[in-house]
Amino acid sequence: MTEDYLKELQADMDKAIEALRREMTGIRTGRATPALIENVQVEVATYGSTMPLRQLGNIAAPDPRLLIVNPWDKSTLGDIDRAIRSSGLGLNPTSDGQVVKVPIPALTNDRRKDMVKVLGRHAEDARIRIRGVRREYNEIFKTLADEKDITEDERDRAIEKVQKATDSHVKKVDEIAASKEKEILEI
Repeated sequence: MTEDYLKELQADMDKAIEALRREMTGIRTGRATPALIENVQVEVATYGSTMPLRQLGNIAAPDPRLLIVNPWDKSTLGDIDRAIRSSGLGLNPTSDGQVVKVPIPALTNDRRKDMVKVLGRHAEDARIRIRGVRREYNEIFKTLADEKDITEDERDRAIEKVQKATDSHVKKVDEIAASKEKEILEI
């Protein structure tokens, strides 16, 4: 019984790591990459809904300082332009009526430091999610022991495994954040 819960625990903690990786693709490193803007939410007036940019067209990086968005429906050009401007990424796109060009400016030292702070917040959010999962599963094992579904020794072993999984996942978060920080600060 406890093994099933421990598998679920691993899956829940892995989800927190994957969410962190997705969030980090949106943090600029000074190089153009489609991942930088693919998750920007675009409010499309024509469709009356909000959708990620990757669902509205092709995103290409023809050189290290430029992204080009080629929308499938040209009527969404203005919506895409507005969404990229208001995304908080500090980008100023231009449209030529066919595509949206997004020049990627070189990062200043101050901007790099700001990006590292944003990265730190994302990493801390991931740690908080992982600790929340730990708390949830510790409660489950305590409840199972209180209801006599498992012994106290099984509960203690399960809680110890939960802590080991927590430590392992927090270490992964730290490694991912350190790697991304190095990438951001690289000139």
